[in-house]
Amino acid sequence: MTTWNPNFYNASPIFESLTPLAKNFQACCDWPSHQQLGFLLRETGICVKAGSGLPIQFVPQQPVNTKDRKQHYESRIFLTGKVSTRQENWHDFFNALVWITFPSAKAALNRIHYQELIHAQQTRVETRGPLRDAATLFDESGVVVLCSRPVLIELLKQHEWKKVFWQRRAAVLSSLRFIVFGHALYEKALKPYVGMTGKGLFIQVEDMFLRQSLSAQLRAVDSWLADFLLCRSFSSADLSPIPILGYPGWSRENMTEDYYENRQYFRPLKQRGRPVNSLHVDRE
Repeated sequence: MTTWNPNFYNASPIFESLTPLAKNFQACCDWPSHQQLGFLLRETGICVKAGSGLPIQFVPQQPVNTKDRKQHYESRIFLTGKVSTRQENWHDFFNALVWITFPSAKAALNRIHYQELIHAQQTRVETRGPLRDAATLFDESGVVVLCSRPVLIELLKQHEWKKVFWQRRAAVLSSLRFIVFGHALYEKALKPYVGMTGKGLFIQVEDMFLRQSLSAQLRAVDSWLADFLLCRSFSSADLSPIPILGYPGWSRENMTEDYYENRQYFRPLKQRGRPVNSLHVDRE
């Protein structure tokens, strides 16, 4: 899908976290330019920096020497602050909006990628390690699962999809919230399909936190994510598959119980391996 739609954010509640920024492009008859993205950066007054601390710029994509690690996508961001952004491209447009919405978390991911690239160069390892794999998964498909009821988190971890999304529907709506982080998921949400799955990171919060404004929640989540990513050994074991269209109202079809009988989408847990971690925060 390459056609510009200035009202894309009205198509699904999945876009809720990006809506405040997306409204700035309502009057755009064509794709926002790099200059307009830069103007939005300045207008928000948000400090958006690369993992190195350099200010972020959204620039046109240019040919690169793939053998030169300094020209690698993440390396260039770290070393120059320049984020290669293709014109007329939803994937890169959403990436830009995520940078502005979650600046600290994106900077942390950029720092992880660069440090791992340098480590690979020093050790002459050609393959991408588990830390970069996890960082890429979350960057592309991450979903932050905010929940004030531990029982709902456990049901999600155990893939008890029908029990949580249908049988405890009221509890989900009052005590559990999905905040989409991955820009690839946002692109998929333009044409959602059964099978659309995110990589969930669980954060247990207090009830009062879920009553705060969206902007307050996003700021807190950004800070928590940055600390989480940089201060511990982040891995794919911290992420759990989340069939996000199961969340009440995120699909027109999930208003009936039968929707959750599709085991090709709502897959049971095949084996119990290493427990999926959760982040606990006390702040309200």
